[in-house]
Amino acid sequence: MSDRGSTHPPSNAETPEISATPEPREPRETPVTRAAEPPTASSPQPFEIDDQPFSLTGYDEHEGHDGRGGHDGHEGHEQNPRSKVRRIVLLSLLAVGLIGAATVVYAGWQISSQKDASLTAPAQIGSLTLDESEDGKSTADYLQTALAAEIDLDKAIGAVYADPAKNNVLFLGATGLIWSPEKDLDTAFGLISDNQGAVTDLHKVDPGKLGGTMKCGTTKSDDGDLAVCGWADHGSVALAMFPGHTTTDSAALLLKIREATEIRS
Repeated sequence: MSDRGSTHPPSNAETPEISATPEPREPRETPVTRAAEPPTASSPQPFEIDDQPFSLTGYDEHEGHDGRGGHDGHEGHEQNPRSKVRRIVLLSLLAVGLIGAATVVYAGWQISSQKDASLTAPAQIGSLTLDESEDGKSTADYLQTALAAEIDLDKAIGAVYADPAKNNVLFLGATGLIWSPEKDLDTAFGLISDNQGAVTDLHKVDPGKLGGTMKCGTTKSDDGDLAVCGWADHGSVALAMFPGHTTTDSAALLLKIREATEIRS
């Protein structure tokens, strides 16, 4: 009689071995957060997010060029462009100021050293002899009066010098404080222009050791071209007319006249 309530395995089936100790199972991996491994040569560089605000202009004028207070690897080699411009402007203003100060000092020295001048008419200047005849004195007085009417200065003089080899030399001058020597010299040349015709080919020549400015030119006269030269500084202005002379000879002769007639105290 068979038990229906029990089940028997077939006789020819292999009975599986049942170990008393259960076979260990592979544990299930629990997700964990692994620390980032340092990048290698073959792995891409990680992207670093800075928690500091960034500037749309690329750099902050108070920080470095990389916007984080550094200089993007070039610290000490680059400067803020605004600082460069500011420095250039300041240096330019300083240079202009120094030049202006030097100009003022030089102008002040010139005025101080030239303002106290006097003119005389010596009896002899090289080969020239003072004409003390009535005609000579009359002409000298006329020249003196004409110059004083054009230029308001302290004292004016006029003289005629006889040149044994040439015609007479006419000389006129005045002294006083002159702020614009070249301007007053041009005014004096205008006096000659009113009487003889315009002075043309007016050009600067060497004023010599007394400084100031000196010019020469030519004008028309009854006997042809007449050389005219003059000088001006901060203490005197003078003109001389040289009939029969070239402007080159007249410039050299006026230097001798100036050295003999102008005295500075």
